[in-house]
Amino acid sequence: MKKKTALVTGVTGQDGAYLARLLLDKGYHVYGGRRRISVDNLWRLRELKVHDKIELIDFDLQEIGNVTRAIKHTRPDEIYNLAAQSFVGVSFELPVTTSQIDGMGCLHILEAMRDLVPEARFYQASTSEMFGKVHEIPQTETTQFYPRSPYGVAKVFAHYMTQNYREAHGLHASSGILFNHESPLRGQEFVTRKITLGLARIAAGQQEVLELGNLDAKRDWGFAGDYVQAMWAMLQQDVAEDYVIATGETNTVRYFCERAAALLGFDLRWEGEGPGELGIDRKSGKTIIHVSPKFFRPAEVELLVGLPEKSRVKLAWTPEVKLDGLVEMMVTADRNRVASGCHTQ
Repeated sequence: MKKKTALVTGVTGQDGAYLARLLLDKGYHVYGGRRRISVDNLWRLRELKVHDKIELIDFDLQEIGNVTRAIKHTRPDEIYNLAAQSFVGVSFELPVTTSQIDGMGCLHILEAMRDLVPEARFYQASTSEMFGKVHEIPQTETTQFYPRSPYGVAKVFAHYMTQNYREAHGLHASSGILFNHESPLRGQEFVTRKITLGLARIAAGQQEVLELGNLDAKRDWGFAGDYVQAMWAMLQQDVAEDYVIATGETNTVRYFCERAAALLGFDLRWEGEGPGELGIDRKSGKTIIHVSPKFFRPAEVELLVGLPEKSRVKLAWTPEVKLDGLVEMMVTADRNRVASGCHTQ
């Protein structure tokens, strides 16, 4: 049997690294698309011990000529578009760049795929941020989108383009509407990793206070290692469709803080409310968390929770890692990094 070839854009990110490992375990030849930058960004691939098992290629979603050449060179059987400007907060400051990468970038791939490898299968990384100001709870594949950030708007464009190329040109193109998924490989700019790393540093005496935004925002958090299994399963289906990938459970940022703090030996109590609220360790009496207005979004998304029934039935997919296990996994990794003096991003 011919060995399958996959092109994974954004391979140096959290999802890209976990997906690359999964595909390698399944016997794929994996091309990893990465944007050329001046700093070494292979740390996630190294942590998973796959950095020397994939073939890295330069890839920039904003440059259609580069995208076309990459697809012509790799001739992939499967394309997973995970590359993005994925930090919601940054998208308010960089709306044009976010739209070019997250919106038009997807279209660049679809056009190149249509011309060069129309028989290939395509996965688009859609997001629960497309639901934004939610119209129903929980959210499903048919819930109306109401994005509340440039990031969410750009992703809606890419999502509908993926649908259009599936219906208008017959491409096997699917979108996974993934709810928040985390891991020890999450970037420090994301709130979950900011919490686990910040509290680990405070516990080690390397940081005084952790500044956070809206503690009462609710999210459906799962483990990225589980979610890439669903990505792969979508492209194994005879018919391309879109799927919500979620746990079906929601918790607040506050709960995530409390679980992480407890694992690091803190006993949190809260004082005040809104901007200026404090998280105080009962044992030491020290303030270790401060709610700052600078970390509130211009347009907040208060509640996201998905209904993954379709993925359970059609993909036979269910998440294995629960939130408490995910928090423990991330706290353990960051405690060990801090103890060893590792400054992994």
